[in-house]
Amino acid sequence: MDAAGAKWGVVVVAAGRGTRMGTAESKQYLLLQDKPILVHTLEGFQAMDEIAEVVLVVGKEDTARCEQFVSAYGLSKVKSVLVGGSERQHSVAIGIKALDSGIEWAMVHDGVRPLVTANAVRRCMVKAEETEAAVLAVPVKDTIKQVNETGVITSTPDRRSLWAIQTPQAFRRSLLQQALAQAERDGFLGTDDASAVEHMGVPVSVAEGEYTNIKITTPEDLPYAEFLLASRERERG
Repeated sequence: MDAAGAKWGVVVVAAGRGTRMGTAESKQYLLLQDKPILVHTLEGFQAMDEIAEVVLVVGKEDTARCEQFVSAYGLSKVKSVLVGGSERQHSVAIGIKALDSGIEWAMVHDGVRPLVTANAVRRCMVKAEETEAAVLAVPVKDTIKQVNETGVITSTPDRRSLWAIQTPQAFRRSLLQQALAQAERDGFLGTDDASAVEHMGVPVSVAEGEYTNIKITTPEDLPYAEFLLASRERERG
């Protein structure tokens, strides 16, 4: 089955506070071209025919303004705005559970990755439908060093085997739910959604992403994101 034939749900996770941005406001609500970063992210999925619905998971204090965004920006695919858990993994579990019962395939995406393209998302969806679990990723460009607690290099992994992992990460919904439940029972806390699936012993495949699918985390990310958006607009003419 190709991605166009399946009904997909998306969980957008935006419950984090994020301290590295150095602003009082959470990074997902900072403005990018006069629109909150999170809204750009949601609009990308809104525009994709393959996406049946979106669940947005946010901090307790942000639910009202996010519901306002959904209304103001016509984000009709956002079916619910839910309060997240203490950890990202818990927030994902809340979101996955809330998707409509007929949704067989699910993606999880960072609210602060507003520049992912529909083509990259589709590559991830297709790969997941082939393999049950897939993540977007790009080959690392830099030499990576492993360093010990005193700052001394202990090894240099072969760069050809290293990929920087992005979102969305896409799964058969039942598989991700099973993996998250297993992780909870085991007290396992992964750094991303694929970690829980890997923990269960299920292989996860990589779909090639794009270097422009940046996670807006620090102040210098914002002007780059502005530049990328402006460049895309010029290309569209």
